[in-house]
Amino acid sequence: MMERRCFLERITRHWPIVTLGLSPVVTGLALAQTAPTQAVRVAAASDLKFALAQLISIFQQQTGIHVIATYGSSGNFARQISQGLPVDVFMSADDAWVRPLVESGLTQGPGVVYGRGRLALLSPANSPLALDDELKGAQAQWQHVHRFAIANPEHAPYGRAAQQALEKLGLWERVKPKLVLGENVAQATQFVTTGAAQLGITALSLARAPEVAAVSRHIALPAHLHAPLLQRMVLLKNARPSASPWWAFLQSPAARQVFQGFGFETL
Repeated sequence: MMERRCFLERITRHWPIVTLGLSPVVTGLALAQTAPTQAVRVAAASDLKFALAQLISIFQQQTGIHVIATYGSSGNFARQISQGLPVDVFMSADDAWVRPLVESGLTQGPGVVYGRGRLALLSPANSPLALDDELKGAQAQWQHVHRFAIANPEHAPYGRAAQQALEKLGLWERVKPKLVLGENVAQATQFVTTGAAQLGITALSLARAPEVAAVSRHIALPAHLHAPLLQRMVLLKNARPSASPWWAFLQSPAARQVFQGFGFETL
């Protein structure tokens, strides 16, 4: 733990960090509590950072309803919502984190799967590493990989899927000594885009975002390498009335097109 903390302090000091996600513990609570009275409060998985920004822009232009989104790991959000985090819509990167909330009666029904997430292998733009979907190029140049970034598998669905993919490829034990764990997939992506990690596994939706693509290279990883990332959203039981139009918009053809553009497979 101390080694990881020191590593985070070093990259914060020496690399120009571009914020890809917000802390779900402090910032999530603060935004939810200070949101305008009728604003829709959304707790969203970090892989939605750029797709949701586009969706919010379209929705606000059409309706004038303000939407405040907070990004973080799905597991952390699920725990906070069960403890009373005041949000209207929870957009999880894995439906497994939604089920306990549904069973506890905290949601308006079981929710909707809005897409299937995909993984991507990511490197800085100037990296000499060859990218392929079996990581053979990286293995051939392993001496250049000092840090390998993924989200924390304990509470981030994309981190768990990344571990499954590495295990399926027979690389988990080889990668473990080089691992640096992001609190969520956005932070893991940030480690790579800043050059603090030479390689990483992220969400395809983040890798495709222009802000990330401008400073990195990526290749999509095969879906069969990990359990399906069924991303489910739920409307919370005590959601504000203004959340209903937003909930309907997220299920519209226009929203589906945006999700698809960022690499989500819509069902």
